[in-house]
Formats: sequence, structure tokens, C-alpha cells
Amino acid sequence: MVVTWLSTLASIGMAVGPPLVYADQAFSIVKKKDSTGFSRDADSQYNEMLLLARLALLYICILYRPHISPETLGSSTRPLSFWQWPTYTQYIEFLAGLILCQAILFLIFGQSTTFVSILGFVALGLESTLPIPQLISNYRQRSLYGFRMSTLIGWVGGDSFKTVYFFLQHTPLQFQVCAIFQLSIDLAIIGQRITYGNAPPISAILTEEDELEQALVLGQE
Repeated sequence: MVVTWLSTLASIGMAVGPPLVYADQAFSIVKKKDSTGFSRDADSQYNEMLLLARLALLYICILYRPHISPETLGSSTRPLSFWQWPTYTQYIEFLAGLILCQAILFLIFGQSTTFVSILGFVALGLESTLPIPQLISNYRQRSLYGFRMSTLIGWVGGDSFKTVYFFLQHTPLQFQVCAIFQLSIDLAIIGQRITYGNAPPISAILTEEDELEQALVLGQE
């Protein structure tokens, strides 16, 4: 009976918790009108509520992306500018195409246990590496400016809960290993927070100074 209640609470927490965490991050971006510091490559496990929350956050990040972003400057070094496209529509088109391809593959190979296992391993592996882009972004900026502490606490709390839950439920080893790896990245980001702080990076300061200078020039004209 206790295990059943724990499973129910875990399911509710995993469904409701992440969207609330990202809602706070979205509010912060809208308030500052600047998405600097939050990596759009970072994500988490999906359910319907979280998918909607992430799509909304993605839109806000694109709307308030910094003026020195690769999309704005047209300087993306990724193949086909992957996940650094200039419009929100391109992201939606990619996601729709991905869902369609997965649906077709599942209709063809859905009865194969090997295909289902491979799909599960890929999804699990990708999920465990999703905090890494945020870790890299923090390292490049030498700051956690723009990345909400509430989001970090939500990541650490959620991944800690998930890790303990996997061990208590005696899930397969790959679930436990991936959960520990993801939690370790969260802890590394906490280390960055302690080391770097959350002061604006030099690039953001320069951008604000350039905007002020431009405004002064226009005022003189």
C-alpha cells in the first residue's frame, strides 16, 4: 500500500513539478526581456503538460533572445544551424517532422522488441545528457546570469527524487545509471553557481552599453 501511494505521488510530482519550474524561468525572461543565460538545448523528460510548458518557454526565449545570439548574427556553426533557427515556426516544423518520422517507424517496427528497446535506450540516454548544454553555456559565460535558481533547485530536487525512486523500485540498471549521471550534472551546475555567481556576463554588459550609446546618438539626431 505504501509503495502504491509513493508511486502515485511520484507520478503527480513528475507531471506537475517541471512545468511549474519552467513557468518561473519564463516569468523571469519576460520580466527582463532577455533570455541570456538559459540554454534552449537544455530540457527534461516529457509529458503533455511539460511539452506545452517547454514550447511556451521556447517561444519566450526566441522572442527575447540576446542581440548577439547566433540566430541574430547569422553566425551559427552548427550543421544546418540546428536548433539555432531564426523563427519559432522552424522549431515547430522540425518537431512535427520528428514526431511524424517516429510515428511511421513505430507503425512499421512497433512489434519488434529490439526496436522498442533501442528507442528506449536512445530516449533515456538523451534525457540524461540534457543538462549538459546549460553546463557548457554557464562555463562559456563564466556566469549563471539569467538562469533562475528556482529552475536549478527544481532540477536537483526532481532528479534526486527520480534517482531515489528508481532505486527503491529496483528499475533496470540503465535507469539508475542515467539518473545518477544526470544528477551529477545538476550538482556540477551548483558548483558553477558557487564559483561564478550570477552577475551579468561581459557580453551582456557590452550589449546594454551599445544600446544606450545608440539611443543617445538617435536622440542627438
